Amino acid sequence: MNQQTSKSRRRLGAWWWAGVLCAGSCGVIGQTAPDDVRRDATVQAVEKAIPCVVNIATETLIRVRDPFEEFFRQFWDPYHRRQPPNSQYSLGSGVVIDEEGYLLTNDHVVRRADKITIKFCTGTNVYTASVVASDPKSDVALLKLNSRPGEKFAAIQFAREDDLLLGETVVALGNPFGLGGSVSRGILSSKSRVLPKEGVPLDIPNWLQTDAPINVGNSGGPLVNLRGELIGINVAVLNEVMGQRAQGIGFAIPIRRVLESLADIFPTEFVKTYWFGARVKVGTTPLVITSVQPQSPAGRAGLRAGDAIRQVNGRAPRSFIDFADLLAARPGSGVTLAIQRGTERKEVTVRLVPEKTVFNAGMIRDKLGLDLEELTPQLAARYGVGVADAFYIAGVQEDSPAAAAGLQRGILITALDGQLPMDVCAVAKGLYARKKGDRVQMEIAVPQRMGNFNVLRQATVELVAR
Repeated sequence: MNQQTSKSRRRLGAWWWAGVLCAGSCGVIGQTAPDDVRRDATVQAVEKAIPCVVNIATETLIRVRDPFEEFFRQFWDPYHRRQPPNSQYSLGSGVVIDEEGYLLTNDHVVRRADKITIKFCTGTNVYTASVVASDPKSDVALLKLNSRPGEKFAAIQFAREDDLLLGETVVALGNPFGLGGSVSRGILSSKSRVLPKEGVPLDIPNWLQTDAPINVGNSGGPLVNLRGELIGINVAVLNEVMGQRAQGIGFAIPIRRVLESLADIFPTEFVKTYWFGARVKVGTTPLVITSVQPQSPAGRAGLRAGDAIRQVNGRAPRSFIDFADLLAARPGSGVTLAIQRGTERKEVTVRLVPEKTVFNAGMIRDKLGLDLEELTPQLAARYGVGVADAFYIAGVQEDSPAAAAGLQRGILITALDGQLPMDVCAVAKGLYARKKGDRVQMEIAVPQRMGNFNVLRQATVELVAR
């Protein structure tokens, strides 16, 4: 056999195997009958869930300020070229929860990411995504795929939040070590042991425990039951305890905590830039109103907690996200809601209002006696902070809660109740529900002069709302 013939046979062999693989993927080879003994409950659960599972790759730019950079740029770089920042990469998983391309993952998977790239476990299309909302305390983040208009995606079903059986078979799906879509099976070893404390991050006592293998890269992926329903979000694995190697101990955020976090980070009281004023329970069908803000558009329309939402402008909402989109579709002309209240079915009309007409600096002044402003680039440069790192106190009313706490013009507010809202409107939203006498904790930065330098002294103060 000459060398040319050998090469030709190897080439034909490669083509043949490629044809076999293609045929298998197209259903000619590898196709199983519906009653095939191998298609047990686990396989069927995976078939149902895996089209909803995605691999997540993030890129974070590491910006390092070099004190000598300006010197070298001025004297040695006539073109003023800046050194590009370094990049840090990480991998994780996620799961689609709405056909419009909304997906869940862990906050720690996407925290501080400058670029998020998404690939489905069962496809080849690559998407970018943006963070819609995130909660570091529960470690839950909601993302939105940047997809083509009208493109729909397979969405996973939520399990009932109280429907967990100790010892039942569970399946973990995700992207361990960047290997791509992967499946592991185990049992539910332990349910959430204690209720989380308000304002305290979730940890091992609040998580589900499973012996389904979970590895680096599985974070953010779904833990499902044999119905293919989402019962948790994979979050961590325990490798070692007091020097002893642990085996088969993985953790997931329970579906109850996931749904509660979604209601907090994607509240339906506010849709787009409008105020609706009622929150619905996430994960129920039909959606049920859990609370109504006083004097809100929903309150004025007569909506009550316990009302079931049947239709919005003639359409039944598929999910809490679809509900918000339907509300925001025609906010100015009024939104007609068909609701079920006990045995009575009725229609109400709600007229949404722009949120900034209510939630603004005036509301903050009324509650705390502060004139609060967002930082301008000039102010941020003067204090040596980022534009989004703090708020500026432009004035303090006499005999106000702010004056009683010793706040003065020129002080920066760096956090309210442990978090820094995005803007003045978000600050006002957080204060709206505070009743007279409720306490508001603020972290502040007070500018001080030390020799030839201006420094910021950190402190914490507590205000009593009026």
